[in-house]
Amino acid sequence: MKLGAFDLFPLTDGTFSLDGGSMFGVVPKPLWEKLCPADSRNRILLSLGVLLIQAGGKNILIDSGIGNKGDTKFNDIYNVKRSPSLETGLKNQGVTPEKIHIVINTHLHFDHAGGNTKIDDDGQLVPAFPNARYYIQRKEWEFALMPNERTRGSYMLENYSLLEKTGQIVFLDGDQSITKGIDVMETPGHTEHHQSILITSEKKKACFLGDLIPTTAHLSPPYIMGYDLFPLTTLKTKKKLLQQAYEEKWLLFFQHDPKTRSGYLKEKNGKFILEPGTE
Repeated sequence: MKLGAFDLFPLTDGTFSLDGGSMFGVVPKPLWEKLCPADSRNRILLSLGVLLIQAGGKNILIDSGIGNKGDTKFNDIYNVKRSPSLETGLKNQGVTPEKIHIVINTHLHFDHAGGNTKIDDDGQLVPAFPNARYYIQRKEWEFALMPNERTRGSYMLENYSLLEKTGQIVFLDGDQSITKGIDVMETPGHTEHHQSILITSEKKKACFLGDLIPTTAHLSPPYIMGYDLFPLTTLKTKKKLLQQAYEEKWLLFFQHDPKTRSGYLKEKNGKFILEPGTE
């Protein structure tokens, strides 16, 4: 996929499943199930989306998937199937983990930052991308280090605490440019300091939404996850971003949608719908 002078590769770390009710919050099951059918345990299938960007001679990874550290119980609860894994996807593009220069985490939940570290062949916990700098919002990091009863299931220290010891973390304070054409912008709601990534090249723009709008089924304003810590903030952030994306013709990437990875917005009867895009 081309965006101006940049090459974009929508990869995955496989799939997993989450409770459908939790994924749609106050929206009743008869409505959301039409869009995302549930299994016998009320879980819906989700992609573990990752985006590889090749720009300015750098390999840039947005989020890192769920990683290889889950035990049998964890993989059963979340129906984890790492096929194809992120390692396989990178290999297919001729990119080794050592050749990743930058990793940007939208936030530090286990399905977005689990692949930051890995268990190596000797059973040791090591950085998955030994030569990369990891870009994380400073306040998201601080929040992740002190999970509470509500958030403890989402934040797992083994996914990121090691990176401070190895000196690979770059802390961000709000909206910031990472490198030419790659900018982060805070998109709060899911977590207070969640960030989305804006990609710009030759007057064309794309946005990796992260968990602000995890699937195309969440385009409708009230379709907000029960996992969101600040749902009314999500509503405000989502409406503002979608309007800008529509006006400026952004290519949007939906991280958890198992069928539609990206597309452009169209307006129909006063609502935004998606036109799949492969530019």
